[in-house]
Amino acid sequence: MQQDDIARIFKPFEELATNLIPHAVAPGDGAHDIAHIQRVFANAMRIHAVEGGHAETIAGAVLLHDCVAVEKNSPLRAEASRLAAEKAGGILAVLGWSADQIARAAHAIAAHSFSAAIKPETLEAKILQDADRLDAIGLIGAARCFYTGGRMGSGLYDSTDPRAEDRALDDKRFSIDHFPVKLFKLADGFQTPTGRAMAAERHARLEQFYHQFLEEIG
Repeated sequence: MQQDDIARIFKPFEELATNLIPHAVAPGDGAHDIAHIQRVFANAMRIHAVEGGHAETIAGAVLLHDCVAVEKNSPLRAEASRLAAEKAGGILAVLGWSADQIARAAHAIAAHSFSAAIKPETLEAKILQDADRLDAIGLIGAARCFYTGGRMGSGLYDSTDPRAEDRALDDKRFSIDHFPVKLFKLADGFQTPTGRAMAAERHARLEQFYHQFLEEIG
């Protein structure tokens, strides 16, 4: 990423982004790439503009929330955010962040993950969790779902029973099953009023996509 792009996308934290982007993501996962970081940053700044919170802490947590990569099908998946929080603490310490600010950023990173099931205790943590989950619903959420399913070797849907009327849902085998298994549940768990409002809009789009998809396949 060019410096001009960093300055434009991560303003007013372009210096922080310059320092942290080299640590931000592992290569090879297009659902958790630098574009994902950009979208989560934009979501977080939009929520922060209404809800408040310490902006630099939010920005640092956003930039490093996926700094440790664990595949979706790994038994260590639930530990990914804790591992990322630990790694982020060391990176932010090198930048001279205070122990308190590092702790707040690390908690936000640890609590952002659905799999980790850690309750966000600070406003910064609530904002990061909301900002990240917004990227899992709506049309971008649908795209990421099918992309990840393809990487994991899943089919699009069960051709004999796409609606799972006579079978158990299985999102490891069929990407479309991930909508009712997880994605449709996310909108109920948003932490901030602004995040909830944004989530309601995206949830409606996700439901519309799901029903239109099933209609098209017959």
